Amino acid sequence: MGLRGGFAGTPSDDVPAVLETGRGDVTAAFVSLSAREPNGRDADYIRWHSLDHRPEQHRLAALRGSLRLVSTPACRAARAASEERYDAVDHVMTYWFAGQELGPFLALGRALRTAGRMPMRLPSVELATYEIAGAVAASRVVVGADVLPWRPAVGVYLLLEEGAAAADRLIEAEGVAGAWWATRDDEGTATQVTYCFLDDDPIAVAGRLEPLLAVRWRAGEVDPLLAAPFFTVVPHSWDEHLP
Repeated sequence: MGLRGGFAGTPSDDVPAVLETGRGDVTAAFVSLSAREPNGRDADYIRWHSLDHRPEQHRLAALRGSLRLVSTPACRAARAASEERYDAVDHVMTYWFAGQELGPFLALGRALRTAGRMPMRLPSVELATYEIAGAVAASRVVVGADVLPWRPAVGVYLLLEEGAAAADRLIEAEGVAGAWWATRDDEGTATQVTYCFLDDDPIAVAGRLEPLLAVRWRAGEVDPLLAAPFFTVVPHSWDEHLP
C-alpha cells in the first residue's frame, strides 16, 4: 500500500474512546526561520544540528517533539507567495512545547555555547513562538490530528500569514495528511503559521494546493507572507535535500 493509501478502521478523531485516553499537551511552537549557510556548508550544519544540538533539547521537560525542514531549488520555484523579508528562508526548525515558558530552552543554549558545542549558526531570518490554535487530520490517514507531528512526513507545506483563519480546507488537496496551525500577536497584529504535513512529493502537492490557497486568500481573513513546500531532513543523508 502506497504512502497515500488509507488504512483500515475508524479514524481516531471519530472514536471518543480513543480521544478520552489523551489529547497530548502541546500548546506552543518555537519556529526558527533561517537562510542557507554562507559558505555552502548546509549539510555540515544539518549533520551537527541533528546529531549534537537537537537531541540535547529533549532533556527539557516541556519539549514534546521537533521537526527540521529544508528547501531545494525546486521547492523555491514552487512557492505560491513570499514577501521580501522571507525570500531567504531555506531552513525551518520547529520545537513543540507543552507551555510557552522558554527559560530552560534558552538556558540550555547558553550552556552548550559555553561548552563549545555550538560551532555553527545559520543566518537567522526570524525567531518566534506561536500558540497552537487548531489541528485537523485527513480521515484517510486514520491517526488523529493530535499526533500528526509524530507521523513520518515526506515534507511540509508551510504557510506564514498575516491574520488568522482555520486551515481545515487545505486537507482537501491530495497528499496533505493533515495540518496544524498556530498564532502569535505582535502589538495587535496576528500572524499565523500553518504546517500541512505531506505524505506525497512536496513539489507535486504545492501545485494541488494553489487553487485552495487562492480561495483562502480571496476570503480576506489572511494575507500570505510565505507559502512554500519543504522536505523533511532524511537522517544520515544530510545532503539529500539542500538549498
